[in-house]
Amino acid sequence: MDIKEYLNDKRRQVEEALGDVMLPAEGPLSRHIEAMRYSLFAGGKRVRPVLCLAAAEALGHDPTPLLPVACALECIHTYSLIHDDLPAMDNDDLRRGKPTNHVVFGEAAAILAGDGLLTLAFDLMSDPALRSHISDTRRLRLIQVVARAAGPLGMVGGQALDVASEGKAVEFETLRTIHRCKTGALITASVQAGAIIGGADDSQYDALTRYGEAIGLAFQIVDDLLNVEGTTEELGKAAGSDADRAKATYPAFFGVEETRGKAREAVTAAETALAGFDQQAEPLRLLARYILTRKR
Repeated sequence: MDIKEYLNDKRRQVEEALGDVMLPAEGPLSRHIEAMRYSLFAGGKRVRPVLCLAAAEALGHDPTPLLPVACALECIHTYSLIHDDLPAMDNDDLRRGKPTNHVVFGEAAAILAGDGLLTLAFDLMSDPALRSHISDTRRLRLIQVVARAAGPLGMVGGQALDVASEGKAVEFETLRTIHRCKTGALITASVQAGAIIGGADDSQYDALTRYGEAIGLAFQIVDDLLNVEGTTEELGKAAGSDADRAKATYPAFFGVEETRGKAREAVTAAETALAGFDQQAEPLRLLARYILTRKR
């Protein structure tokens, strides 16, 4: 299997589905919706929705009818990027090679665009039209998993701790908590969402959760490395910004080479978690390896 071909195919599916579910920029709220669409359709790897789809496929389930759930995950991720870039947070001017949302639309409009995407995500996941494809009980479980990953004990809490830790000497456990919450939680929840869609039993769900946790860690470690080694042109955002803000990162704690080894260890742990799955889980295995080699 060619993982880049797989990613491109799934990305196209997600892009088409996002086009179907996203509100059109028209009427009296057109400027607000335009701001939402600006960041949602600015590109990106669509890693979280692809992981959701791949996890369902690993269980032999066709996730196509539940693409709105995958789209909801991307809406939540995009909202987090809009808010992360704000002057009160990371104060970034570039995202995915384009001016950030607040640079184009203003700070207040960017905050509201993020709010709109977050709430739209839960609208999509709770749509009664999904009843014919997933039971209400499983859908409620899915919504809770995603909400917890996005909330105060997940992504939002991780961002709060990240901001509070800037410029301070922190313990490694604090860095682990930031990475686990800010990045890892939604990545893990994306895999768990696919597991729920695919009808995973308890053993399969636990294995896919361990996989999600491992690749969530690998993803953030590689992000730390890219911020050190990549260029602004390659990343589509400011390179070297972590050091400029004195952020706690893996390279800051361990250096580049040891950090690269820790990324490999996390990918190995992800592959080990999939030992009980057959070839239908091969995209998940290849996605874990792909994380090590990505350039943005």
